[in-house]
Amino acid sequence: RKKGCYGPPLNKRCLIFVDDLNMPAKETYGAQPPIELLRQWMDTGGWYERKTSEFRQLVDINFIGAMGPPGAGRPHITNRYQRHFNLVFVLPFEGDSLQRIFSSIMQWF
Repeated sequence: RKKGCYGPPLNKRCLIFVDDLNMPAKETYGAQPPIELLRQWMDTGGWYERKTSEFRQLVDINFIGAMGPPGAGRPHITNRYQRHFNLVFVLPFEGDSLQRIFSSIMQWF
């Protein structure tokens, strides 16, 4: 990698999993500072070093996030951040469905 460019070894990719993506509390103006740092990387590809004002570029990185439904202390994530993801919503399974899935799996053993 060249100077100021960081990432996994060449011909490799880094996958970062962020769990409970909507857990950070909103501040006075409605932003969630930890999420805003991730959004800034997704918008610009890196951050500036505060001491030297040098841009630190991060390459070959993908994010996966998981979060519970908004409510009960979990705020919505901002549209500015949400636009960087493909959203998939999975309904909870009923007991009969879970029984069939796991009993089918256990028959293999």
